[in-house]
Amino acid sequence: MVTLDKIYHAAFVLKQVARKTDMIEAPKLSSDFTMYLKTENLQLTGSFKLRGAYYKISQLTDAQRAAGIVACSAGNHAQGVALAATRMGAKSIVCMPDSAPISKVEATKALGAEVKLVKGAYDDAYAYACKLRDETGMTFIHPFDDDEVIAGQGTIGLEILSQLEDVDVVLCPVGGGGLVSGVAFAIKSLNPDVKVYGVQAENAASMAESIRLGEKITLKSVKTFADGIAVKHPGDTTFDMISQYVDGVVTVSEDEIAAAILALMEKQKLVAEGAGAVAVAAAMFHKVDIKGKKVCCLVSGGNIDVNILSRVITRGLVTAGRNATLTIALEDKPGQLLGVSQIISDCGANVVGVTHERSDANMPVASCFLKVSMETRDFEQIALIREKLTEAGFNIVN
Repeated sequence: MVTLDKIYHAAFVLKQVARKTDMIEAPKLSSDFTMYLKTENLQLTGSFKLRGAYYKISQLTDAQRAAGIVACSAGNHAQGVALAATRMGAKSIVCMPDSAPISKVEATKALGAEVKLVKGAYDDAYAYACKLRDETGMTFIHPFDDDEVIAGQGTIGLEILSQLEDVDVVLCPVGGGGLVSGVAFAIKSLNPDVKVYGVQAENAASMAESIRLGEKITLKSVKTFADGIAVKHPGDTTFDMISQYVDGVVTVSEDEIAAAILALMEKQKLVAEGAGAVAVAAAMFHKVDIKGKKVCCLVSGGNIDVNILSRVITRGLVTAGRNATLTIALEDKPGQLLGVSQIISDCGANVVGVTHERSDANMPVASCFLKVSMETRDFEQIALIREKLTEAGFNIVN
């Protein structure tokens, strides 16, 4: 069982390894509510997962540690297990899906673990790790469905209440549910008036669907760049705890996650991975009624793959109305491009790319398609540009 005493004990054990991460007010990200960020992305391994992994391994017997540690992870639990096992003198093998970011794989190796890449998603890596456990007798460290792991994550709940005593709402990422289970249990045990909501990617909403249906379900597939919460099936313990202690589980889209990552980088100078940004996305896009409330968004991790960061930023710019592309059907004659660019300039936007397309068989011989990419301020400015181009007689086809 997870108990408050166990969470307090975990907090004592973790003093030697886990950072008490800052609680930062984020006025530039909030409108009709007050947002605070619990910055677990600044944790020693770049994610909260260190807490649960280290506490769990610290509670093993000498014989269990001597048998070696095996775990499965999309990347963040992997680093927590690797660090904890290495510090306690234990061998560790971590099974990761082959889609895991290279940065997380290499970071796990650097912390002393042997990494085995498994074809498929997290659940496939979990099955392979269980197979290794059964074949070798190694000690398995579950990433979320374990009392000590949940207690370790619950130490974040204690810190939130000590750093923001009058908090009204806590928004927390959900994959398998270990984080929100521990945080909600700690907070509800000490202050039942605080609302706690879980947030999932809508393309990996196994817990949200399970809670809605009242029974654990398994998704056929998960498809989200928030790899840290891409879990097909919720945990048994976590499902029960979330049903009891969490006030609801909501979902956010890929575009909303991207917009949150961009906002955190641009306005708060914080780097969050997809899973780490879902709570901020839920607040930004009003997934929960938080008007007039003091809200803590848990930024659970910052281990984003730099290879996809530029794509995420571009997607975030489009979602926020900061980047737009128009396709205009033109007569292929001198001065047309000048007319279009002049209108865009007069509206205060900036042209960053222009492409002519003359080879479409469906267009008249003396016509072309002009594709214009622009840096814009917001959707209102984009609408103004479209309106002025139309008034000037230009035919916007997309």
